[in-house]
Amino acid sequence: MPPNSYAHLLPPSWKPQVTVWLEEDTPSFDYGGYVVGEAEREAYLFGKGKVPAVLAGSPFFTEVFEQLGCRVVWHIEEGETFEPVKHVATVTGKARHLLLGERVALNLLARCSGIATKSKHIKDLARGYGFKGIVAGTRKTTPGFRLVEKYGMLVGGIDSHRHDLSSMIMLKDNHIWSSGSITAAIQQARAVGGFSLLLDVEVQSEAEADEAIDAGADVIMLDNLEGEELVGVARRLKERWGGKRKFLLETSGNITEANLQERAANELDILSTSTVHQSVQHIDFSLKIQKPKAS
Repeated sequence: MPPNSYAHLLPPSWKPQVTVWLEEDTPSFDYGGYVVGEAEREAYLFGKGKVPAVLAGSPFFTEVFEQLGCRVVWHIEEGETFEPVKHVATVTGKARHLLLGERVALNLLARCSGIATKSKHIKDLARGYGFKGIVAGTRKTTPGFRLVEKYGMLVGGIDSHRHDLSSMIMLKDNHIWSSGSITAAIQQARAVGGFSLLLDVEVQSEAEADEAIDAGADVIMLDNLEGEELVGVARRLKERWGGKRKFLLETSGNITEANLQERAANELDILSTSTVHQSVQHIDFSLKIQKPKAS
């Protein structure tokens, strides 16, 4: 494994999750495995589809087969873009074990690579429009699968944003309405969150943004503001508060490839979108057991 591998980001708790996924897929008898037996076989993993794709999720794929006593050799690196059809890995092990892990491993790789590919595409588009800020995903992830999806964002080259409710304080409309005001919500959050957590506050207007900045928010999310209104508000906030407060401006909500250009303005610091992981096209992979070579 090379230095600074993406796999080094993963917490110790992720490998037992692979065991759970394998248990889910084979809760009782493996009827197909009974048919193929335990002859040692070699299987080729092919990256398919019709467009170039980013490989992401190889640690999860490898762990599936290692738990089944198989060996995986990768022929391209994590994060590398490949042209289909590409022989990306070779898996060796008992035939029934190859088939036990096949679908779980392919599903993991297909989704993770899809997110990485989309993430890279959106970031490349934003950079092409001249945007120099941060492109980020969101927390609108699949329950129980967040680690894989956030990992895919990182491999695709974007910021994964907060991972959970404990990793950053984000105050949205419901928090503010329940607290009585933006200022009250920020003060209460600071009292328990301390100095080590950033505080991101969602606002609906320029006046609300001013209140959040004055109260000490680190990030101001200009939610669902678009076009000239978004850029104008961002520019005025930077001019008015420059040198007085330190903060970042974030745009989020309803961002798509179609409207990305108007949102990718350098008056903003962060562009966060769920388009990089929700309804993302999976990357097509297949695992083909090779016929034994004639002796």
